[in-house]
Amino acid sequence: MRELPSGTVTLLFTDIEGSTRLLHELGERYADVLAEHRRVLRDAFSRHGGHEVDTQGDAFFVAFTRASDAVATAGDAQAALEDGPVRVRIGIHTGEPVVTDEGYVGVDVHRAARIMGAGHGGQVLISETTAGLLDSAGVRDLGEHRLKDLTAPQRLYQLGDEDFPPLRTLYRTNLPIQPTPLVGRERELEEAGRLVRSRRLLTLTGPGGSGKTRLALQLAAEAVEQFPDGVFWVPLQALRDPALVEPAIEASIGADNGLIEHVANKRLLVLIDNFEQVVEAAPVVSSLLAGTPNAKLLVTSREPLHVESEQRYPVEPLPDHDAEVLFAERAQAVSRGFVATATVGEICRRLDGLPLAIELAAARVALLDPDDLLARLDRRLPLLASRSRDAPDRQQTLRATIEWSYELLDPDEQELFRSLAVFRGSFLLAAAEAVCDADLDALESLVVKNLVRRWSTGRLGMLDTIREYAVELLDA
Repeated sequence: MRELPSGTVTLLFTDIEGSTRLLHELGERYADVLAEHRRVLRDAFSRHGGHEVDTQGDAFFVAFTRASDAVATAGDAQAALEDGPVRVRIGIHTGEPVVTDEGYVGVDVHRAARIMGAGHGGQVLISETTAGLLDSAGVRDLGEHRLKDLTAPQRLYQLGDEDFPPLRTLYRTNLPIQPTPLVGRERELEEAGRLVRSRRLLTLTGPGGSGKTRLALQLAAEAVEQFPDGVFWVPLQALRDPALVEPAIEASIGADNGLIEHVANKRLLVLIDNFEQVVEAAPVVSSLLAGTPNAKLLVTSREPLHVESEQRYPVEPLPDHDAEVLFAERAQAVSRGFVATATVGEICRRLDGLPLAIELAAARVALLDPDDLLARLDRRLPLLASRSRDAPDRQQTLRATIEWSYELLDPDEQELFRSLAVFRGSFLLAAAEAVCDADLDALESLVVKNLVRRWSTGRLGMLDTIREYAVELLDA
């Protein structure tokens, strides 16, 4: 394990503002400027007892045992860089992150990074927790702000009294507050973020519990500065009548005089969440896009909308490392002394890397240690139930999430879904046709609706969590 301070530590993140622009402006000189920037920062870290946790490109992540040392480092660094071409933004937060072989993990790490991301070049932002450990002299209260991790508003402070533009925080949005920051998904945020900028309609597809909604909310939060007329969330999970979709959109964006008239030439982003049970309302989406040249739509659905201009983006299960980090963070929330072991990786693989399944399993460590939990995963569905009072009904258990998808199938699709449970592993199309008398259209529909997966090899199969539900139905 790395020699990093544990317990209460102060985390400092840095980043060069406009590094891409600076690279183009300086050309070959950029390498020397970047090297000098690194030397200046590392000199400041060393003088004040900083522990360098990570560095990527032009960004640093450093830990301090004392908040005052972190703030002194930030002040020295900004003073040393003041007359140069590089402008650095710095964020500081104090907490109790978990130390792992990879460094620190936990909510406090996310928060420090988000605080840094809200600032501007030359600015040092400090969390309320850190500010409470300092002499208030030289620290300016900036009030409460919603950071782009979508958690509850945070009070932020600035080192020094220099004036800067407004912070890069959430505004003109009804995006819901999230209890915890997003874990992982860096690649998806980059790829899908480009699609949000370049396409009019982006649909995130994937099986229930794969994290479509949480990813979409984060994409929307990251995009707020691109849409001066607002970013709005339209939840559809309570609707079954397609006729209610347009009124739901109107209510969410405050369109009192009709949807098209209200949106008109506004530059806004509308996130329509859980479209799968009202796909017959897809023409509403087409009409909105046709009548509003500057509006963009981000949709989550277990199946595509099949409308013109739709760009689909499949949300895959989490890779092993991110799945294990998610499990560890959620387990820490219910068992303070939880320490991740190799068993956690096997648990996450048995749960197919599905974020919902991992979160439900991690909640069980209050009673079961990882080895006991793994031993019980032969029967996942009864085990993976939540006692959270604020989760939607269909996310209270993994079974309810899969059942929701099953109920949206037509009778022929339901029959085929049950029949395919006979395949313990992957299978070929010819085998499905021979053993289950599979209708090609019904099988294609199960693939499109993310209940059956098609791998690059051409073989088909179900995630183990989904197959267990199909086996229950087949045996009933």
